[in-house]
Amino acid sequence: MTAALMLAAAAPALGQPPIEQDLAALAKSAEAQLHQSFANLAFEDFALSPVHGPLFQASAGGRILYYAPESDHLLFATIYDKNGFNLTALSQDAAARAKLKHLDPKEALLVGPPDAPLVIEFTDPDCPYCRALDRFWAAKAAEGKAVRRQIYFVSGIHPEAASKAEHILCAKDREAAFRATYAGEPSKPLNRCADGAARVEAHAKAVKSMGISGTPTLILDGQLISGFSQAEIEAWLARQRPQAKPPT
Repeated sequence: MTAALMLAAAAPALGQPPIEQDLAALAKSAEAQLHQSFANLAFEDFALSPVHGPLFQASAGGRILYYAPESDHLLFATIYDKNGFNLTALSQDAAARAKLKHLDPKEALLVGPPDAPLVIEFTDPDCPYCRALDRFWAAKAAEGKAVRRQIYFVSGIHPEAASKAEHILCAKDREAAFRATYAGEPSKPLNRCADGAARVEAHAKAVKSMGISGTPTLILDGQLISGFSQAEIEAWLARQRPQAKPPT
């Protein structure tokens, strides 16, 4: 699909459908170019894409998507150039970096050592993948790979998320309340306070301004990661702490 999308983006919009022989010649030339540009990939078949005309890029919910108005197609896809660079990810990361100005670290919940690598994290107390991510961070801390988490709560997905976020933000020991809540059910009754409620609202505004629509969402050195993608997180951690070279 990605290859077809790229070819559709490069092809000019045609007012009239080309005659059959011209289309066959164009397909043959395009297939040859595809094999030349992406020689390391094996393509089993090659056919005309249903997408026609110019292709436009848009950002929605922190994700990059593509729209072809001529054929009225919306594509959730990843575009690579011939050198293997993920152009979609580059655009997504650039959009995330541009929006970082909307985040106020003073409003966030900060968890972890101040001198550790910084993780900007959007999370939901009732999201199972967010809880799994919290366990992952705890395991990494036990390995000596702790991070500093700048946390914003997403309260518009699960019905009790806002009240649990407020409970955490109103606690005397916020980090302890955070860990207890993500480990299971928080102690009842839930904490309530004006400052906590105001912070939950501030987090909601930050989430909206960033275009975050799912949890967990991470920003690691400007790289946006949607979901608990352990392989991407591990790769980022490895870059923060390069392995020592073995003695010669």
